[in-house]
Amino acid sequence: MTQPLSQSDGATTTDALIEHRREIADLEERIKNRRLQVIGLHGTPIVVIAALLLWVVLKISFWLHSNTPGVIDNTCSFAAFFSGVAVVAQLAAEFNKFWIDARTPLRKLKLDLSLATERHILEALRHTPPPMDRQASYRERLPAEMSRLRKESRHYRRMHLLMQWMLFVTSAAISAVTAWYDPPQPAKGILIGLGFTVTVITAAAGYFKPRERAFNLQQTADSIEQHSTALELGIAPYGESDQSRNLELFATTVEGLRAEQRMREQQLDQPQQGQQQVI
Repeated sequence: MTQPLSQSDGATTTDALIEHRREIADLEERIKNRRLQVIGLHGTPIVVIAALLLWVVLKISFWLHSNTPGVIDNTCSFAAFFSGVAVVAQLAAEFNKFWIDARTPLRKLKLDLSLATERHILEALRHTPPPMDRQASYRERLPAEMSRLRKESRHYRRMHLLMQWMLFVTSAAISAVTAWYDPPQPAKGILIGLGFTVTVITAAAGYFKPRERAFNLQQTADSIEQHSTALELGIAPYGESDQSRNLELFATTVEGLRAEQRMREQQLDQPQQGQQQVI
């Protein structure tokens, strides 16, 4: 059975865990920056070569026996010049170690991140707090989870509204253009474009289902908030005098709500026939 920690031991453990999390976050940021540096080191020379090859291909294909237009010459030369400057600057920063992780393989940084994560897990297991403390901590993390759910819900709701308004406008535009041009030969291209837009939006709305995703996310966030408020006020189903029992029931209920949300997301990602079989 886990022994309760004293106040000084708990503070020391908390500081150690926070330090591990800072180390992990720092390594994740360094890996992200190093990946961009590597992409730049390998990508800018390719841009230089591509710009020169493009100029040669255009010259041979269209202007073999005449002068190339100034726009083509200027565009290709500027692209090659600025990419070449970027190559020189990046190589100087790499070999003179102006960057924090210059000349450091990504594999080494990923290994350091894996080891830091392992140390954090072992430290957390070595000083595991009692279940009641973990449940109380779980409760304090829920506002951020509810905020995330509502943010995603607003995103999908806005996507759904945008798709619906585009459908309204394009559908009305098809009728308006057809009525305006009779016969519709001068506006044939516009009608084709509008019909294509309607088809794409309808297919995208049916595939991604933003309205259903927004509804599910908002429903889960509201349910979690309802249980959190009930626990805070001490009302049913969290009216028992034993606070540890209330926290245990609260954590179990919220995890069940989150599991239902994940199941609904999986059902939305499946084809219609697969959804019917799951249901």
